[in-house]
Amino acid sequence: MRTRTPRPVTAVLLSLFALALAGCRGQSAAPAALDYPILPVPFTQVELTDPFWAPRLETNRTVSVPYALWMNEETGRVDNFRKAARLITGPHKGRRFNDSDVYKTMEAAAYTLRLHPDAALEKILDTLIALIAQAQEPDGYLFTTRTNDPAHPAPGSGPERWSNLRVSHELYNVGHMYEAAVAHYQATGKRTFLAVAEKNAGLLLRTFGNGPGLRRGFPGHQEIEIGLAKLCRATGNRVYLDLAKFFLDERGRYFGGEKHAPDDPFAVYDSDEYMQNHKPVLEQDEAVGHAVRAMYMYSGMADVAALGGFPEYVTAIDRLWQNVTGKKQYLTGGVGARHTSEAFGDAYELPNAEAYTETCAAIGNALWNYRLFLLHGESKYMDVFERVLYNGLLSGVSLSGDRFFYQNPLESAGGYERSPWFEVACCPPNMTRFLPSLPGYVYATRDETVFVNLYIAGQGKFDLDGRALTITQATLYPWEGTVKLTVSPARPGPFELALRIPGWAASEAMPTDLYTFLDSASGTPSLKVNGQTVALDIRDGYARVRRTWNNGDTVELSLPMPVRRVLAHEAVAGDRGRVALQRGPVVFAAESTDNAGRVFELYLPDEAELESAFRPDLLNGVTVVTGNAIAVSKNSAGKTIESVHPFLAVPYYAWANRGPGQMLVWLPRTAAAIRPPKSVNMNVD
Repeated sequence: MRTRTPRPVTAVLLSLFALALAGCRGQSAAPAALDYPILPVPFTQVELTDPFWAPRLETNRTVSVPYALWMNEETGRVDNFRKAARLITGPHKGRRFNDSDVYKTMEAAAYTLRLHPDAALEKILDTLIALIAQAQEPDGYLFTTRTNDPAHPAPGSGPERWSNLRVSHELYNVGHMYEAAVAHYQATGKRTFLAVAEKNAGLLLRTFGNGPGLRRGFPGHQEIEIGLAKLCRATGNRVYLDLAKFFLDERGRYFGGEKHAPDDPFAVYDSDEYMQNHKPVLEQDEAVGHAVRAMYMYSGMADVAALGGFPEYVTAIDRLWQNVTGKKQYLTGGVGARHTSEAFGDAYELPNAEAYTETCAAIGNALWNYRLFLLHGESKYMDVFERVLYNGLLSGVSLSGDRFFYQNPLESAGGYERSPWFEVACCPPNMTRFLPSLPGYVYATRDETVFVNLYIAGQGKFDLDGRALTITQATLYPWEGTVKLTVSPARPGPFELALRIPGWAASEAMPTDLYTFLDSASGTPSLKVNGQTVALDIRDGYARVRRTWNNGDTVELSLPMPVRRVLAHEAVAGDRGRVALQRGPVVFAAESTDNAGRVFELYLPDEAELESAFRPDLLNGVTVVTGNAIAVSKNSAGKTIESVHPFLAVPYYAWANRGPGQMLVWLPRTAAAIRPPKSVNMNVD
C-alpha cells in the first residue's frame, strides 16, 4: 500500500451537503473558523461536458426527476399531504416513511432548478411547498399518516407522537425535509420551504433534550442529524446543531421506548445493534446494523464535528472507516451484506448472491468518504468514493433513467431485474438528488492547493485565495487514462496542483488488504507540464505540481489501464478460488446475454489473456473485457468435458439493462471453484 503522511485533525467540517450538493457558501452563516480544512468547489461552478457523465446528468434532469415527481403522485405519496391538509379524504397510502420520498424528489428538483432554470418546475415546487405547509399542524408537527388519522396511523408509527421513535421514522422524514428546504432556499432565494422546516425544528427543540420536561430518545433511522446540521448552516442557528448532537449522544446511553414483541414483523428492525444503539457513538469501532442508517450516522457525526468543533467524533468515524473498508465493503463499493435486514454482517461476511448492498447505502458510503477526504486530504477516501461512484452507486439506475435497483448483488441466477418503482421507494429519489451534485466532487481547495479528485471532462471556474482560476479537463475517462488539464489563472501566480493518483494505478486495489491485485502492474503513471515530463512528487496519494502558473499552461496525466485480476482476502468465503476483473475504476461482470447463457459453467484460468475494447454499439457505449474462458459440461455418458469458450464482460453498473439474466462478478479460477447459481428472494421491506 502507498505510504501517506498523517495529518492532524484541525478545525473541522461544515455540512457536506450544504457545499457539495447545494454549493452556496455565500449564504452560510456558520462561523468561518469551524470549517473543513479542505473546501469543495461548489457544483454550480463546475460544468461537465464529459461524454460519460454529461448524458447521464441530462437523463436525470429530463427523465429521472420528472419520473420521480410523477411516481410520487401515482403512488399516493402526494395525496397523503392532501389528506393531512384536509383537501381530500381517505386512508393514508403506503408506509409511514413515504413522506421522505416526496422530500428527496423535491431536493433533486431544487438542484436541477439551480443548474437549469425552469419556470414550470419551479411552479411544481411552489405548489408542493404550499401543500406541505397546509398539511403541517399548527405547532409544527409534520407526519402525514398521524395527522390524517391519529387513531390509525400506518403500522410502526406508534399510538401517539414520538411514542415509537425507534421505528416510526417521524424524525427521519423531517430530516429529509430540512435538506430539501435548504436546497430550495439556496436554489431560489425563497424562504417558504425553509419556514416550514424551521417551524418543525422549533417543535423538536421544545420537545427533546436533557432538560426538565423534555423528552429523551433518538431516531431509529438516522438522517435528522444531517438535516439539522444543514439547517444550522443555512440559518446560523446553533441550537439546531446542539439538537443533532443530542440525538447522536443519546445512542448507547438511552434504552427507553417501546419495543416490539418478538413475533411482531417489525421486531427485526428494533434491536439496539440494528440501529447503532448498542454503544455510545464515540465508543463504536465496528460497523453493525442497518447499513444506510450507519452511513447517515457517520456522516452526521462528521457534520456535528464540523460545525460544533468536536474532533472526538472524527476519531470515532476514522476507526469505523478502517473497519468498513478493511472487512465489510464489497469490491463495487457497496455495503450491507445481509438481505434479510439490509445490514452489515460479521467481518469478511460478503456473500455475492445474497448481497443487499442497497443503493442508498452506496450513496451514503460515497458521502461519508468525501467528508473524510475534506478532513484529512488523503486520496484513499476519494479512491473509495470513485469505486462506489462507478460501480455500486451507478448500478442503481438504468441507462434509460426510469428503472432502478434497490439491491445491488454481485451474482444473479437470472431472476433479478430492474424495477420501475418500489413500495419502499427510498432509492430512486436518492439517486435523482445525488447525480446533479456530481460536479461538486471534482475539485477542492486548501489555501494555495487545488485538488483534482475526479477525472471528468468539463470546466471549473472558481477563486483560489482571491485569484480567479479556470481549469479545463479533456479526457475519455473512465475508458481511457489520459487526462489533459488546461490551467488558466486570471493572472500569473504560484500555487500547487494536486492530482489524485488512484490506488488502482499504483498497484493498490483497496486502501486496505481486503482486495489485492493478482497480477503485477504494467506501466506506471506519468505526468507532463507544458509537454515536458516531470517527476511524480506523490504525497497523500496526490501528485503535487507547485509552480508559477500562466494562462494556458497544460498538465497531462497518463494512467495506465490494463485489465487487472482482483483477489479477495482469504477470509471472504464466497470469493475463495475466484477472481474479479477491473480496469481503471470500473469493475466488470459477466452476463449470460454475452456468454451464450453459460455464465455459471465457465471458469477463467489465471493464464488466460484478456483484452479490452470500446464498444460504441453496446449499452450506450462501454469498454468490454474479452478473452477465452473454459466451459465445463457433461456429455451423454456423464463424463466431464472442458472446452474453450469465448468470454465477454461488461461494466458492472450496466448489467441488467437488457432484461433479467445470469450475472457473475467473481469468476471461478478453476473448475473446482464452479458452483451452481443460487436463487435468492430479494424482498424490499
